[in-house]
Amino acid sequence: MSPPEIVLPELVALERILELGATRLDVRVVHEVSIASGARLPVYAIALGNPSPDVPAIGFFGGVHGLERIGAEVVMAYLQNVVMRLRWDVTLNRQLEHMRLVFMPMVNPGGMAAGTRANPRGVDLMRNAPVNAQDRVPFMVGGQRLSPGLPWYRGRLGEPMEAESQAVCEVVNAELLTRPFSMALDCHSGFGLSDRLWFPFAHTRKPIRHLAEFHALQEIFLQAHSNHTYVIEPQSAQYLAHGDLWDHLYLQGCSEPARTFLPLTLEMGSWLWIKKNPRQLFSRRGIFNPLIDHRQQRVLRRHLSLLDFLSRATCSHTLWTPSGDTREQRHADALADWY
Repeated sequence: MSPPEIVLPELVALERILELGATRLDVRVVHEVSIASGARLPVYAIALGNPSPDVPAIGFFGGVHGLERIGAEVVMAYLQNVVMRLRWDVTLNRQLEHMRLVFMPMVNPGGMAAGTRANPRGVDLMRNAPVNAQDRVPFMVGGQRLSPGLPWYRGRLGEPMEAESQAVCEVVNAELLTRPFSMALDCHSGFGLSDRLWFPFAHTRKPIRHLAEFHALQEIFLQAHSNHTYVIEPQSAQYLAHGDLWDHLYLQGCSEPARTFLPLTLEMGSWLWIKKNPRQLFSRRGIFNPLIDHRQQRVLRRHLSLLDFLSRATCSHTLWTPSGDTREQRHADALADWY
C-alpha cells in the first residue's frame, strides 16, 4: 500500500505557480524530505532571467522554519507576481535580460508539514551551520546541543549540516556566489512589534566587510520608500547565535575579495499580529503567522514592494554601490549609525 499523500497547501500553491511559469522557469528539486508518514516532500529551487555568471543575481528564501509559514508565503507571492507579469511587463522582461532571480520558497517542507520550527530530525536550520559565536549567546535561543526535543537544536557536534541546509548552500554557491554581485533575502517571522531587516553578523558584534554597501542600500531604500517602517540593523544588535546559515554563506562569499554578496533576513514582527488579535497566543501557529485572512493579505502586499525594490537594486548595483574615498566615508557613517 502506498503511503498516504500529505496535503501541504503551500506546496500545492507553489506547484501551481510553477505550472503557470513553466516555459520561463528553470526548476529543479534539490532535495526530497522524508516525513513520518513515509511521504517525500520536494525542496524546489527556481530560477529565471539571464544565467550568465557575469550578471548580478538575487535569491529569495522562505520556510526555513516550518512554523513561520508566512515567510514561505511572502516569497511565493513575489514569485507569482513575477510569473504573471512576464506575459505583459516589458520593463520586467528587460530587467531579466540583465540579472538572475532565484527562489527557494520552502526550504523546510518537512517542518511545515509537521508544524515545527525544526526539520523532521529536530534540527533548527538557522543554528546548524559550522559557525560558533565568538561571544556569549542567550541561553537556548542562541543554539544548543542538548537535545533535538528542545528548540534551537544545532545538531550533533561533528555531523554534516542537515540536507536542507546543504541544499540552500548548494543553490547559493551555484547561483549567487559565482557572480561579482549578488544579494539574498531570507523571510522569517516572530520577533518583536516591528519588521526588521537584519544583515550579518549573528555570531559576532564585529562589523562585516561590506558594511558600506549595506549603508548605501539603506540610503536608496529610504529615498524610494521614505514612509517605510522597517528597522534596518545588524542582527548582532539584538542577539548573538551559533550556527547562523547566512553568516556561514557570507563568510564563504568573502573568500573572493572581488565578490560582493549581501544577505539580508526579513524578520516580520509577529507580536503586532498578536497585539491586534490576542487570541493568536493560544495557537502555536498564531504566534508566528497572521491568522485572519485580510491581515495576511495585507502582510503579503506590504512586503512585495520590498522584494521588488531589492530585485531592482540588484540589477542596478553599479549605480549605488560605493567605491574609493566614497566607500571609506560610507563605512565610517555606517559605524556611527549601527555600532
